[in-house]
Amino acid sequence: MAEEVKLIGMWGSPFSRRVEIALKLKGVQYDYIEDDLTNKSPLLLKSNPVHKKVPVLLHNGKPIAESLVILEYIDETWKANPILPQHPYDRAMARFWAKYIDEKCMLALWNACWCEKKDREKAVEEAKVCLKTLENELKDKKFFGGESIGLVDIAANFIGFWVGVIGEVVGVELLTIDKFPILCKWRDEYLGCSVIKENLPSKEKLGAYFRTRVESASQSK
Repeated sequence: MAEEVKLIGMWGSPFSRRVEIALKLKGVQYDYIEDDLTNKSPLLLKSNPVHKKVPVLLHNGKPIAESLVILEYIDETWKANPILPQHPYDRAMARFWAKYIDEKCMLALWNACWCEKKDREKAVEEAKVCLKTLENELKDKKFFGGESIGLVDIAANFIGFWVGVIGEVVGVELLTIDKFPILCKWRDEYLGCSVIKENLPSKEKLGAYFRTRVESASQSK
């Protein structure tokens, strides 16, 4: 029986794009279903009734939600090109850093870009502490996963791509080569990979999306 793999996502979501990257790295064929998060589809609400968010992976009709959970599911289901290390300790460390990115780093970076101007200096400092922590973890490795892209690199796609696009729109520069040379080298290696490059949104389209957000926020004040 042929496997049926579908992904409910949103084009500009770093979480959706994580799953697309993992599926492409694994060579898994899938159907992509774009959802409108301002008017969520019945399929999304039925597939993820708890969080009502993208992404959701549908594998032979069974839904799996939350991007990091989906990434692990993909790795366990399709064995080729593993994105998690084989050794239990290394796997635990990969999970730790992916969780750190989601629960600490992304929040700090998002806040630094979108907070009120009066709070920005403090927010930027907090974001830079998170980036420094990741820089220290990366050390002399090409990727967080070593010589090849792994779970942590995929989880860090927001840092590699979205932070730069949002920063340009709102005028906040976070990931600079003078402050974070190792992370910047990682970003360039990461974005230079064909699978990554081909599975990121257009920089222009994403920039326009966030500019609209800035304009609507200023008009509502």
